[in-house]
Amino acid sequence: MKRKSLSSFYVSLGFLFTAVILKAVESAKGKYAHMLFNELFEDYSNALRPVEDTDKVLNVTLQITLSQIKDMDERNQILSAYLWIRQSWYDAYLKWDKDKYDGLDSIRIPSNLVWRPDIVLYNKADDDFSEPVNTNVVLRYDGKITWDAPAITKSSCVVDVSYFPFDSQQCNLTFGSWTYNGNQVDIINSLDSGDLSDFVEDVEWEIHGMPAVKNVITYGCCSEPYPDVTFTLILKRKSSFYIFNLLLPCILISFLAPLGFYLPADSGEKVSLGVTVLLALTVFQLMVAEIMPPSENVPLIGKYYIATMTMITASTALTIIIMNLHHCGSEAKPVPQWARVVILDYMSKIFFVYDVGENCTSPKREKEEERRFEGDDGCQRRQKEVRSPLSNRNDDCNLGEKLNGNLHGVHGENVRETVNCCSCYKMLIKNIEYIANCIRDHKANRAKGIEWKKVAKVMDRFFMWIFFVMVFFMSVLIIGKAA
Repeated sequence: MKRKSLSSFYVSLGFLFTAVILKAVESAKGKYAHMLFNELFEDYSNALRPVEDTDKVLNVTLQITLSQIKDMDERNQILSAYLWIRQSWYDAYLKWDKDKYDGLDSIRIPSNLVWRPDIVLYNKADDDFSEPVNTNVVLRYDGKITWDAPAITKSSCVVDVSYFPFDSQQCNLTFGSWTYNGNQVDIINSLDSGDLSDFVEDVEWEIHGMPAVKNVITYGCCSEPYPDVTFTLILKRKSSFYIFNLLLPCILISFLAPLGFYLPADSGEKVSLGVTVLLALTVFQLMVAEIMPPSENVPLIGKYYIATMTMITASTALTIIIMNLHHCGSEAKPVPQWARVVILDYMSKIFFVYDVGENCTSPKREKEEERRFEGDDGCQRRQKEVRSPLSNRNDDCNLGEKLNGNLHGVHGENVRETVNCCSCYKMLIKNIEYIANCIRDHKANRAKGIEWKKVAKVMDRFFMWIFFVMVFFMSVLIIGKAA
């Protein structure tokens, strides 16, 4: 027991001794850091370039780390991003011998105490022209200064929405000195591209790269060259949200337009269906227009909406024309011969269109039609049977007239009764013939109306399949464009 307690006491004593030594070292380094800071900044000025020769170029190394895409405003064409900007350069007046300061090789001081390059974002689109964040800089014994500063930038970006929502965008971030030319401050790329190792995944955009290119531009105002570094942010939109909320509903609604031709003409809802579908697509078109910039490039989904709306407008107009054909009635002209051959004979068989009131799954109606035809034949037979005694009566009347001339005075009363009876039969025959003619005319007019209804039904089926094919190919075309 005594041995264990003694060993634990020695261990505790060792830890205490180590902590005291480390604290003493830190206090010693802090003392040397204060001494070094006072000596370095005694006669230092942060207003001038820190070079011993004014003709010498000061090289500034630039590195950009993309942390997050905060917003992509397509309508105003502004990209908001969260960046980490690292700049490093050598200050000729901030060097020391680290052996004189107990091996102190670096210190951290506020950035506003040293000279800083005035590197700004050229294509900045923010109203706030605030100063850079005054974070600390790391100052090394050889004069190298490293300045890491976070920044939320808003840059202008030319947005091309021709293939929205399957589009890709390229946004440039151009950094350069605002007052120093290339003979005074030169900018060097730290890497060939921006650093994406700490990038936070965005819900709407995929990052496909951030290459960096150095440019040296001579402006018209000045003869000196002005270098800059342009980082091109390559973005690919994640289109799942727009497919399920804008594109897929449009495709489903557009497939309703051809079904308007299948709707029966007597329902009175054919035109209403087309107008309702047209209004629904108009709402989706306005939703797309609200988020798109007002440019000459119409987005792909906008073209699809316009094409679908044009198709629905055409289908509604054709529906009105076909309904006029359906309701022609008995007062219209007969169906032309070419229409009877092309539409009633050939197209009706191709599109499986039967007479009005019939279809391929109604054998009961066919039997009813057969019974109706049999009933018409029976009526015609009864009409002949009625006509035959009437014709016999007519013959008897003619015979009575002959006998009336030859046997005048013989049975005179019987003959007069026969003559009166014959005149009644003649009037009855005329009335029956008039009724039969009216029935025949009515049947002919009814058959004429039925033919026009069948023509309208065939045209409905024809345009239904035509518009189904058009909607299908339009949907395949937009998916092919996206691919």
